[in-house]
Amino acid sequence: MSVQPALTCREFVDFLDRYLSGELPAGAEAAFNNHLACCPSCVAFMKTYRETQALAQRAFEQENAPVSGVPEELVRAILASVVPGRT
Repeated sequence: MSVQPALTCREFVDFLDRYLSGELPAGAEAAFNNHLACCPSCVAFMKTYRETQALAQRAFEQENAPVSGVPEELVRAILASVVPGRT
């Protein structure tokens, strides 16, 4: 007989941000942890979610970093088309 989690996978996804930021109440956090203990799919989802957040954070940290190997004229043209008045 398998154990049914009190939290559905959909609820897990809905609560994921608050769980990772430590904002879930104790009872909800316990249900979340119980779900993780019996749902390998959600464990994998949370792992990829964390990796995605880390990649996005690094991308924003490097937003103004110079790009090597790209012609300056191309960079100016792209910036001019995205940011009005910037050349």
